[in-house]
Amino acid sequence: MGGVVIPRVEKFKYLGSIVEQRGDIDEDINHHIRVGWQKWRKASGVLCDKKIPFRLKGKVYQMVV
Repeated sequence: MGGVVIPRVEKFKYLGSIVEQRGDIDEDINHHIRVGWQKWRKASGVLCDKKIPFRLKGKVYQMVV
């Protein structure tokens, strides 16, 4: 590619997934689980707030789940 040397790596991120040279998917699965829990924690702030109407909470819950 125009004389540029691309370094060889054991893993890299491609389209949001972690691709490993050996073909393992454990780190990618753990990453997706971690991100899912982070998003759930952010949404639970809305779902547990007593000031937000119940119908709005239901709509948020349906969109998240």
